[in-house]
Amino acid sequence: MAVTEKNSRRRILLGESNNALFNLVAINAVIFVILGFIQIIYKVTTQAGPPTSSELFQKHVLDWIALPGNFSTFATRPWTLLTAMFIHVDAWLLISNMLWLWAFGYILQDLTGNRQIVPLYLYGGLAGGVVFLAICTLSPGLRGFSPELIGANAGIMAIAIATTMVSPDYRIFPMLNGGIPLWILTIVYVAIDLAGVGGAPYAYHLSHAAGAAMGFVFVQELRKGRDWGGWMHSLYQWVMNLANPNNVKEKKVFKKELFYKNQGNPPYTKTPLITQQKVDELLDKISQKGYQHLTEEEREFLKRASEEEEL
Repeated sequence: MAVTEKNSRRRILLGESNNALFNLVAINAVIFVILGFIQIIYKVTTQAGPPTSSELFQKHVLDWIALPGNFSTFATRPWTLLTAMFIHVDAWLLISNMLWLWAFGYILQDLTGNRQIVPLYLYGGLAGGVVFLAICTLSPGLRGFSPELIGANAGIMAIAIATTMVSPDYRIFPMLNGGIPLWILTIVYVAIDLAGVGGAPYAYHLSHAAGAAMGFVFVQELRKGRDWGGWMHSLYQWVMNLANPNNVKEKKVFKKELFYKNQGNPPYTKTPLITQQKVDELLDKISQKGYQHLTEEEREFLKRASEEEEL
């Protein structure tokens, strides 16, 4: 079996530490459970009569983490632009959103690795939040309405559009007459999403559309060699390295530096021994970052390993 075939069959399993999709779903679910417990506490401790437990929960908790529909309130709670995209208070909405997130995110993670899932989700959610806030603030018909935005819809929309752009002919359920093209699933999702918003103010529709537009632009920029999520991964690695006591920089050796500063030919050419462990490490790197992040030496190593297996 060739190395490329082996790589195409490798899947990031549920619960692995590098499964960004699973981590996103878990964060949304955990926050939902925490908010559920807080609601229960309010119901148990609140006396009968106005204000009700739901009104107190809305005022003391939800209003501080949901994105408000007016700029003056947002100015006192800027963190809501980030927190709102992880908030669900309706169980059916959470289940629906997480199923769609898993459907599109699993395909994207399978095609490109797990580097782009979180950046797409965050950029889509931020774009949706900015558009929602701008529409509600500037539109005369919504100034007295005071809506709030919560949910992962804009982030999921970004992932759905990006996945479709990466591979529109990707087939799901291949046992059904060759499978269903991915773009059909995307159309179904967009239709269900718009129907779910229903008669709500159009600011909600436009926020979801902004998430979709962000997914389109993100992939377009990626094709031009500009990775908008690169700084997120660099920041994450820097924070993780700070917390890792084993990450100690190697001390410089003067003689070693002086020897390899020679501008001429190297003293010898080392050919690395092909081992299964090294092959697995490179396949994991492809799964996480993509084939384009391999060095020339690593690509040559995989090519040699593939040739040896074909013999």
